Formats: sequence, C-alpha cells, structure tokens
Amino acid sequence: MDRDDRDDPFGDIFDEIERMMNGMAGGEPADESGFGTETHVSAYVEDDTVRLVADLPGVSKEGLSLQCDGEALTISAVSDRREYEERVTLPARVDEHSASATFNNGVLEVTFDRADDAAAIDVE
Repeated sequence: MDRDDRDDPFGDIFDEIERMMNGMAGGEPADESGFGTETHVSAYVEDDTVRLVADLPGVSKEGLSLQCDGEALTISAVSDRREYEERVTLPARVDEHSASATFNNGVLEVTFDRADDAAAIDVE
C-alpha cells in the first residue's frame, strides 16, 4: 500500500531537519554566499560608537578581509569549503579610520567611532 505523504503531520519537520543537516554537512547551501542561514550580522549604535558583530563559523582569521567607506562595511571571508561576501549598511555614519576588530571562535566584532553628522562652516 502506498503511503500518502500529505497526511504525515511530521513531514514538514523532517524536511526542515534534512535541509539543516545538508547545510551543516556542506550540501546545498541555503543561499548564494555559501554560508546560508548560519551567518548572522548585527549592528549596534552605542553612545559615540557603532559596533558590528558577525558569526562566521569555519572561517580563520587569515581568511577575513574587511573594507569600510564610512557608510557600509564589506565583509569577505574564505574557508576551505566556502566563500562569503556581504556589504552591511551601517546604522550611522562612522569614521572608517577609527576601526578596531577582533575575531575569536568564529565571531567577528568591529567597532567604529561615529562620525559627526554635520560640520560647521565658517563664513569669512
């Protein structure tokens, strides 16, 4: 007798578990970056600073490259099996020359000083 999968109340759960397992085992990635849903980037504005935190599992410090233009941060990461590049728009304008970054256990943290929103202009 053939089984009717439409009546399986656990079918969606098993499909999701299989998709997650494939992603962890290097199967089909969830998106074009290759890191899929396991990559997460958050940005925070704290007083006079902007802090970005990115989860980059499986990446080494040597595989990271960061670029900032004051309005966005581009994170490029390469591991043995994956390549990742994301341009993150920052929540506030920053002084890109003030950047400091740490990378520990797959977690990247980048901190910037906020740039002044406006500059006074002297009239002569």
